[in-house]
Order: sequence, then C-alpha cells, then structure tokens
Amino acid sequence: MNAVEWGLFLGLSLLWGSSFMWIKIAVGDVGPLALVGWRVLFGALGLAVILAARRQQFPRDGRTWRNLILLGLINTAVPFALIAYGEQTVDSAVASVLNSTVPLFTLIIAHFALADERMTGQRVLGLAVGFVGVLLLISRDLGSEGWSGSLIGQFAILAGAVSYGTGSVFARRTMRSVDPYLQAFVPLVAATVAIWGFALPLEAGRLLPTAPLSWLALIWLGLLNSCLAYLIYYHLLHRVGPTRTALTTYLIALIGVALGVLFLGEPLGWRLLAGAGLVVVGIAIVNQRRKRMAA
Repeated sequence: MNAVEWGLFLGLSLLWGSSFMWIKIAVGDVGPLALVGWRVLFGALGLAVILAARRQQFPRDGRTWRNLILLGLINTAVPFALIAYGEQTVDSAVASVLNSTVPLFTLIIAHFALADERMTGQRVLGLAVGFVGVLLLISRDLGSEGWSGSLIGQFAILAGAVSYGTGSVFARRTMRSVDPYLQAFVPLVAATVAIWGFALPLEAGRLLPTAPLSWLALIWLGLLNSCLAYLIYYHLLHRVGPTRTALTTYLIALIGVALGVLFLGEPLGWRLLAGAGLVVVGIAIVNQRRKRMAA
C-alpha cells in the first residue's frame, strides 16, 4: 500500500475503533435494534447530502440495485445488530477483539470466491500471528464466570464478523464498477428500512435515548463511523482488496481496547499488551511486499 492508502487505513481504523465504546454507551439507553436504526439513519442522511452535492447518478439496472440492497443486509444491518446485541453483556474492549476475527473469515471466503485473493504462506502466517494476539487478548475472559456470563453475546459478535467477511468479498466480486458513494449510500438506506421494520414492533419501549451522551453516541456512530467510514472503506476495498482492508479490524481491536480502558474503566493486563504487539506484527507480515528476484 502507498502512503495515501496507509493514511486511509489508519483513519478507518480510528473511526471504527471508537465505535465499540460508543455502542457500549448507547446500548445502555436504547435497544440494540433501535441503536442500529438511528446509526444507519444518520449515516444515510449524511451521505444523502453528499450525493446531492455531487449530483450523483444512480444505476438503472435491477441487478445492481439487488446487489446493493443485499450488501446492506449482510454487511451493515446484520453485523451492526449482532454487535450491538452482543455488547449488552460483553465489554467494548472484548467486542473489538472478537471483531478482529474478520480477516480470518475474509481470507477463507475470498480464497474460494476471488481469483486474485488466494491464500499464500505469507498471508496465512500473518493472520495466524495476529489471531494468536486476539486469542491472548480475550483469554482473560475465558474463565468460567466471564465466559458463561457473556457466551451468547460473544457468539453474536463472532457471527457479525462472519457477516462482515462475507459482505467484503461479495462487494469486491459484484461491485467493481459501482461508484463507492453508491456502495455506501444504498446499503445504508436498505439497512435503515430493514432495521426499523424490526425495531419498531420489538423495542417499542426503548426507541428514544434519554441521555444527551446517548444522542452524541448515535450521531457519532452515524455520521463518522458509518457515513465517512464507509466512503473510506469501499475506496480501500477496491484498491487493496478485501483481505488487506479487513486487517483494519486488528487495529480497531487495539483502539477499542484502549478506549474501553481509558474511558469506560475496563480492565488492563499483560495479556492486552502482549496481544496488541502480536496483532501489530501480524498486520506487518500480511502487508509486507515480497522482494522481487533479480533476473
């Protein structure tokens, strides 16, 4: 990756790394589906303003519309809802770490679905090192009390990671020629319709936040962590591929853990520091370019 792509990579990591803290704050005030509903609604409104300023042209073929709507379900509505549900019982730091399994699922799915994203020894080694770091980070929560108390929530977040990996590969395979602005906007609109269709009947008593901080969290999640972040995400997805783009989740884990410790009082230990180091090493290995052999 060049300098600009690395800058976007780090910016996306910072944006999405903060999302777990904001989700943890908001999910204590509104239902998980309502949280996602506000998030995608604010994100869609922000993108609508940008698209109007650009005088964006929309696709005319039904297949592109179907793919964009499907992407909104598997890469936005489903993982957003699963993570918000999981964070009702799981610390934001642990949630960010569990989300870091996305590159592992992406690598496996991309290997079978994309001709230019085959697994190599270097990629497998890098992902293995990073995943060991992730396991080390969450090992402090694998005791009988911590694990049993949040088992369903942790599985929900892991299922969200699978959905993210599937969505990344699906977007790369079917939307190479679709404008990144449309790839960000239409799925958010589709997710908004789908999520509110479930939130209104299922969470009627927990739709509106009562605290100003919760409103701030929802606006931040919508305008920055969804609107702006998706524009960066889809740009990187088609420039460097889904496997490398998904590696942002490793840095997201580090940022999520740091914010959880600093602002939410979540515990800090040696496993966190050692695991963080392994995660960074894993990213470096996967992104290291092989030296070309001299003729």
